[in-house]
Amino acid sequence: MAQELQGIVSSSKRDKTITVSIASRETHPLYRKQYTKTRKYTAHDENNEAGKGDKVLIEACRPYSKTKTYKLVKVLEKSHDAVELKDDVVTKDTGDKRAEVVEPAEEENR
Repeated sequence: MAQELQGIVSSSKRDKTITVSIASRETHPLYRKQYTKTRKYTAHDENNEAGKGDKVLIEACRPYSKTKTYKLVKVLEKSHDAVELKDDVVTKDTGDKRAEVVEPAEEENR
């Protein structure tokens, strides 16, 4: 059985290739302090089905290139779309360090 890893896609800009970040918590041997260690793996995605932020399962396989030795098994969870702000609402920074919402000007009656 090949090694299987589960992580989050951090980049999917290249064709048929994704970069998967896998975070693990480790404890320092002397100071007993916990810290997070992140490792990045390059995986082969034949159909370009994984996107940035998706939770995926990858497994070890034959080398596809110098750095690609994993392949995408399946997408476990799709990421949610990014939230976009409306263009008609503008924020304005005032002198007293508060943001004030300025409504768009009403169109002139014809």
